[in-house]
Amino acid sequence: MTLFEIVGSINVIGYALATLGPAIGVAWIFASVINGTARQPEARGAMMSTAWVGFAVVEALALFGVALAFAIK
Repeated sequence: MTLFEIVGSINVIGYALATLGPAIGVAWIFASVINGTARQPEARGAMMSTAWVGFAVVEALALFGVALAFAIK
C-alpha cells in the first residue's frame, strides 16, 4: 500500500464537505436571533418560533445529505 492510496468511499469526503453548509446556516440563524433579542427583547417569542422552523429546514438538508451519502455508492 502506498502512502497516497485512498481507501474507502469518496462519498464520505463529499458528505463531510456538505455538512459545512448546514452548520453555518444554523450558526447564522441563532446568531440572528441573539442579535434581534438584544435589540428588541419583547420580540423574542416570535423570533424563536421562526428560528426553530428555520433550524428544522436547515437540518433537513443535512439529513438528506446523509441519506444520499449512503444511497449513492
